[in-house]
Amino acid sequence: MIEIEHLHKKFGSNQVLKGIDLEIEKGGIFAVLGPNGSGKTTLIKSILGMVIPDSGIIKLDGKKVKGQWKYRNEINYLPQIANFPGNLKVKELINMIKDLRSGTNAEDQHLIELFRLQPFLDKKLSNLSGGTKQKVNLVLTFMFDSPLIILDEPTTGLDPISHLRLKDLILTEKAKGKTILITSHIMSFVEEMADEIVFLLEGKIYFKGSINELKTKTQQPDFEHAIANILTTSDA
Repeated sequence: MIEIEHLHKKFGSNQVLKGIDLEIEKGGIFAVLGPNGSGKTTLIKSILGMVIPDSGIIKLDGKKVKGQWKYRNEINYLPQIANFPGNLKVKELINMIKDLRSGTNAEDQHLIELFRLQPFLDKKLSNLSGGTKQKVNLVLTFMFDSPLIILDEPTTGLDPISHLRLKDLILTEKAKGKTILITSHIMSFVEEMADEIVFLLEGKIYFKGSINELKTKTQQPDFEHAIANILTTSDA
């Protein structure tokens, strides 16, 4: 599904990605983890074409993405911070995004009902709470049927019921054979959802594998202590 070879990216004198080699197979949930400044966001945005690497190759389904743009229609992306136009109503934003991806069926009504957004459809986005904006963000992300879904901190601001519905939604998409990339600082969420994790440290991949494999490697009894062990060891 995703093949990355020798990926490098520098911002000024800051070398953010240092020769990333990564292969993610089709189907399943993969969590991209790491402390702030580890290169997670740069890696994700490189896959999306929002950041142009200095060198290296990114392939989706065997095709290089450099210089292309149509492949983005095969990706659903949820940004960590959704900067919506505040003067638009919720329903206007949804319709605008549907128009931008004309020719693609959008299953927005089911998602509006799932996240209980009906009372907010005629409200301006500037008047919404952070949690409600995140629900709108989720509708925009999941309403198109794409084989690759990238979720950057998807649980931010969600109430417990919406959190449960999000998890069910992610598992439903996984059952359809889709590939789902997640970044999150909520370790309990990652442990429950992820089939594999990719842990970045200082622009390099420190670990790729299952959570059980990570616990074995670090000789720690649980996931949080395994992550803590990586961070404390790297600081030593």
